[in-house]
Amino acid sequence: MGKGKHVVPRPNGEWAVRNTGAARATKVFDTQAEAIRFGRDAARRDRVEFYVHRRDGTIRERDSYGADPHPPKG
Repeated sequence: MGKGKHVVPRPNGEWAVRNTGAARATKVFDTQAEAIRFGRDAARRDRVEFYVHRRDGTIRERDSYGADPHPPKG
């Protein structure tokens, strides 16, 4: 799996931003919106994938800020 930033739910109702494969959160927020803002900025800065997860863990949104290996033609 490539590098990326994930906005993930925590059992206590908070939201965390963590790197792909990391066990520990980079930063924890009270709301998903705050976590998304921080995570999206970090993904843009680091030029990596950005994932937003739902409370059930499924991915609800994904953006790529890196060098796309398959850019659109035309």
